[in-house]
Amino acid sequence: MTAVSHANKDHHPVAEVATARTLTPEIMARADEIEAGRRLPAALAQKLAAAGLFRIAQPRVYGGTECHPADIVRVIEEISRADGSTGWCVMIGAVTATLAALLPERWAREIYGADPLVITGGAVAPSGKALPVPGGYRVNGRWQWGSGTQNCQWICGCSLVMDGDKPRLLESGDPELHLMIFEANQVEILDTWNPSGLRGTGSHDFQVRDAFVPEGRETILGVTPPHLGTPLYRFPFFGLMAVSVCAVALGIARRAIDEFVSLAAKKVPAWTQRPLAQRPIIQSQVAEAEAALRSARAFIFDAIDAAWDVASVGKKLSPDLRRDLRLAATNAVRQSVKAVDLMYEAGGGSAIHAESPLQRCFRDVHVVTQHVLVNTSLYEQTGKLYLSAGPASPLL
Repeated sequence: MTAVSHANKDHHPVAEVATARTLTPEIMARADEIEAGRRLPAALAQKLAAAGLFRIAQPRVYGGTECHPADIVRVIEEISRADGSTGWCVMIGAVTATLAALLPERWAREIYGADPLVITGGAVAPSGKALPVPGGYRVNGRWQWGSGTQNCQWICGCSLVMDGDKPRLLESGDPELHLMIFEANQVEILDTWNPSGLRGTGSHDFQVRDAFVPEGRETILGVTPPHLGTPLYRFPFFGLMAVSVCAVALGIARRAIDEFVSLAAKKVPAWTQRPLAQRPIIQSQVAEAEAALRSARAFIFDAIDAAWDVASVGKKLSPDLRRDLRLAATNAVRQSVKAVDLMYEAGGGSAIHAESPLQRCFRDVHVVTQHVLVNTSLYEQTGKLYLSAGPASPLL
């Protein structure tokens, strides 16, 4: 069984998806190395960069391919099918590259336009403090979830801008939060990453101390308008990131189903004479997993297409479209977990051993559920909007 393709009504599969598939055998072969090292090997990261996989959401004017969001999902999904940790690192690097559309041209070209192999990453939680100084800011802070930062040349961290010893406020009354972009040599990566799953993402804490960030090498997510008017950058940053996060879960689930189908054809459980594939309960579990995964994918691509129809004619996405993107992403993660859990359970004792891809799929997909943009709190946030029971969250 192979990965299910998506034929979008307005475009054809892009070369980056085919490129991702050519890299999957090597990624699969190196999955144990990636997990044991708790990071993406530098040489593999550079190979992914050379293949253009970190540029799929980067503006064309700065050397990216600026793919349709559906194809961004499909590329990340394909790499995640080979290895969840590698897919996660591609996801972080790819989505972070959308910052090029939010930066002044000078900094966008210096960071993204100068080196076709550039990789960027970081964290959007506001865990730093920035003090305005002549020409820029002095920043101190420590952030969690620095996925893939060992391979990045530039690393961002969201910071609270200070006015003396108090937070500076926007006109809305909200604290002023800037996503600061640091050169890699300004950042110290701390060895803190020892999780149950997605172990190969290298998502260590990182910190900066009195780091100078020039004015313009920062942006206010959700407030700073994009400097580029192309459709991809009319997508909300958090919405694009959410559908990209869920793509990792979709790829992991596809791998779990494929691995189990292969196992079921040859495994004959103890005290029986027939392979797993001949057992009715197993047949039902595979069908249920397949339906969960493919229906979730259908919802994601439907929500993306509806949003793209609006963005592609120059309009801003409505709260309803943003709501649907976020609900579809959250649902995709939950349904991916369901599919993986079904296959892990059906695999029996074979699924628990280190050499079984099923146990890694199980661990990896459950870590995806903890991401703030796709966790179960999104059901409440989006349900409130369906019921007209309150304002939208600023993270939608």
